[in-house]
Amino acid sequence: MSAPRRGIAFVLSAPSGTGKTTVCKRVLAEDRGISLSVSHTTRSPRLGERDGADYHFVDRAEFERLVAAGAFLEHAEYRGNLYGTTLAAIEAPLEAGRDVLLEIEVQGARQVRRRMPSARFVFLLPPSRRELERRLRARGTESEEVVARRLEIAARELREVFRYDYAVVNDRLDRAVADVLAIVRAERGGAGGSLAERFSPQRVIEAQGGLERLLDAPG
Repeated sequence: MSAPRRGIAFVLSAPSGTGKTTVCKRVLAEDRGISLSVSHTTRSPRLGERDGADYHFVDRAEFERLVAAGAFLEHAEYRGNLYGTTLAAIEAPLEAGRDVLLEIEVQGARQVRRRMPSARFVFLLPPSRRELERRLRARGTESEEVVARRLEIAARELREVFRYDYAVVNDRLDRAVADVLAIVRAERGGAGGSLAERFSPQRVIEAQGGLERLLDAPG
């Protein structure tokens, strides 16, 4: 009797404003074979977010207690708030044969890569710096200073794209979701190599006109 299939951990990272949360929600809604790893955070809940569904919201003391206990697969600080994924949040579903989606920042993804090299890493790209800036401003909740800071962070994060297995451009939501689903299903079926060239970071970045063009501020 063959051993049960172990699930695959998929890491999805993107600069703030790229739309990774929306893409993740659509992927989860359209593929019942994958579940979300619910992270811990010390930030306050946003409108509509639910504890235990979107995040486990904890205070800094509790988060630091979990760090000291070695509970996290990865954890990082982002804009003054702590974020982390516990080992328990992903090991149980993986052992049960379910795939797991981790929506985490670049800094946390580096830790996952070291500790779980079997994971698959997908970087979600904005179509352009101009569009990323437009999306950040469209939120209407952040000051000019915060928008500028997020764009600076995005520029640093975008340089990490070549460390990822796949890159997907979120120019149209439906297409980006379909691309991520294609990657998940190919990897699940043991055919990830069939999409390796199409979604290779090098090829995708070249199609966008090169990384420097993506990073350039509009003139």
